Amino acid sequence: MLAKVLTILAIVATAVATDDFDPFIDIPFKRIKTSAERIEEHGYPAESHFVETPDGYVLNVFRIPHSPKLGNASGVRPVVLIMHGLFSCSDCFLLNGPEDALPYNYADAGYDVWLGNARGNIYSRNNTRLDVKHPYFWKFSWHEIGSIDLPTTIDYILNQTGQQALHYVGHSQGCTSFFVMGAHRPEYNAKIKTAHMLAPPVYMGNTTEELIVGTAPLFGHHGIGSTLLENQVLLPQNAFIQRILDTTCSNRPLMLSYCKTLAILWGGPEIGNLNQTLLPQIAETHPAGVSSNQAIHFIQSYASNDFRLYDWGTKRNLEYYGVPEPPAYDLTKITAELYLYYGLSDGSANKQDISRLPDLLPNLAVLHEVPDPTWGHLDFIFATEVKKVINDLVLDYSKAYDAGVTKNEI
Repeated sequence: MLAKVLTILAIVATAVATDDFDPFIDIPFKRIKTSAERIEEHGYPAESHFVETPDGYVLNVFRIPHSPKLGNASGVRPVVLIMHGLFSCSDCFLLNGPEDALPYNYADAGYDVWLGNARGNIYSRNNTRLDVKHPYFWKFSWHEIGSIDLPTTIDYILNQTGQQALHYVGHSQGCTSFFVMGAHRPEYNAKIKTAHMLAPPVYMGNTTEELIVGTAPLFGHHGIGSTLLENQVLLPQNAFIQRILDTTCSNRPLMLSYCKTLAILWGGPEIGNLNQTLLPQIAETHPAGVSSNQAIHFIQSYASNDFRLYDWGTKRNLEYYGVPEPPAYDLTKITAELYLYYGLSDGSANKQDISRLPDLLPNLAVLHEVPDPTWGHLDFIFATEVKKVINDLVLDYSKAYDAGVTKNEI
């Protein structure tokens, strides 16, 4: 793993050292556009909403209320909430553009589309009680995202739209947090029409993701490693780093080749289906910032080969949970209609781990294996063929539900 990191740094350094590179003159630093601005530049209406959680986090949620192609601004439209993964934000689902990105596909099918943002990322870095520099601001993992952020966001959306339930789509951590909500806050299952889990890392004992496997000895069980790293921002957006990434991933052929190599080294060969024209935009918007606890919690899932609450160590586990080991989430409480999608080249959410889920989920409608054996973790949002392979399928299932087709008839 250290060799991989050093190689990445060498590539960035080489890109910076090229004769035509001037970080301050050649490529002006760009102000990063908001999700609303990205939506509006394609001619779609956009709204920006702020949702405060019970513990004071202010979540910036974006909305595409209707499609300019349909003239459906009035009337009732079914609602969908789309949730990003780790190190990401609402921008990720928009980068593929109006033809291939899931939010636009939903809007053009007549849906009221909402894009969520988890606490701590660039859109949700405010708290009415805590300063962002206070370590307690960052004392959360994906447990709090699932048990607090998602329920609060869902209630806000349903209140705004006057509806009783919505569709949900999550990618990666957006799936993990949904499983937390369904198990820990089971009353919210009734507020979900269909839930689409794209590359869900729930059980992770068989993951092959090198960053997880390589750091498990340090962070897989609570100890000095976790104690030193927890409760702080991990990979925040930084102007200098974003300048390097933005330049390395510019549209110039030489720079783009560096960026592709960097992406393959970091993400593995599974990014082979990636729409490479998106690399500059991905570099511009990622990483969006997370708490170190979120990453540690995933590493703990790998080490324990279980899906359970955050491990704070025996003393604090007893204080928080009443038992020395963190309790496991009861997945049998998830009664929402679930659709699981996985790729055979996904190192984070692989077939072997996902195969444990069907027997535990009482309302599993579909377990979909992407036929392409090269389909990886990021392909579910950034692949060139994502509309045909994933989006159309997700949308068909959503429309079938709204048309009254039961899962047994699918």
